[in-house]
Amino acid sequence: MSAVQARAARAAIPSLAVRARDVLASEWIKFRSVRSTYWTLLIAAVTGAGGSGVVAFSMAHARGGAPPFDPVAMIFVGWLEYPVLAVGILGVLAFTSEYGSGQIRTTFTAVPRRPAVLAAKVAVAGAVTLAFGEFLSFAAFLLSQAIRSGDRQALSLSAPGALRAVLAAGFCLSLIAVGGLGLGAIIRHTAGAVVALPAVLYLPLVVLSLPQPWGERIGRFTLLAAAGQLVSAHPRPGLLPEPLSLLVAVAWPLAALLAAAVLLTRRDA
Repeated sequence: MSAVQARAARAAIPSLAVRARDVLASEWIKFRSVRSTYWTLLIAAVTGAGGSGVVAFSMAHARGGAPPFDPVAMIFVGWLEYPVLAVGILGVLAFTSEYGSGQIRTTFTAVPRRPAVLAAKVAVAGAVTLAFGEFLSFAAFLLSQAIRSGDRQALSLSAPGALRAVLAAGFCLSLIAVGGLGLGAIIRHTAGAVVALPAVLYLPLVVLSLPQPWGERIGRFTLLAAAGQLVSAHPRPGLLPEPLSLLVAVAWPLAALLAAAVLLTRRDA
């Protein structure tokens, strides 16, 4: 009789795949149920496409022709502030909103393995922002090139380095969102994490103003400098090449997630 009961108890325990699916489904419901998700994505879309369009228009109507900047990277100049901050804040809110409402206690009670909660949030936020970022990067590129078609300097996706740079732009937005999520899990307070986000993103760029060659030698390890290399059709020779820049860009949010995982297991909810 006891053997039958033991088998029944083991059968009642859901498998790892089922539990992972349930955690992902729960995080997906929470992610799409809050209005801040749609507002931040809307802000990123408007400012990303709009900023790229403004830059393309100014380049198309520049006196003496377009300035001698990278023809792909310049399209994403509009991404250096508002879209990046918007998706970063989206990642922050994916964690801090639960701390603000107290729902995080329920989440950790339902899923005692806290790194599993972090992984599920990363999977949901990362997948959504990756799809959104790729859509936005292609839309911004095509809009910008349509605006620049009159000055005969428009590029197609088949131009050398263009497709790689456009794909990298969407991927970098997803990295920013994941990094913001890690930062939110570390700080656990929305206002504090939102204030810390631009400091983490932009303050390291100050090293680029150091006397050369130290500015580039140190600055190439910053997140945005590495991302800039990835979204450039013609990367700067003084910075890291694309494969190493990709490693640097991934290392920043990965470091935030590792720190978040350690703190989640050691702190109370």
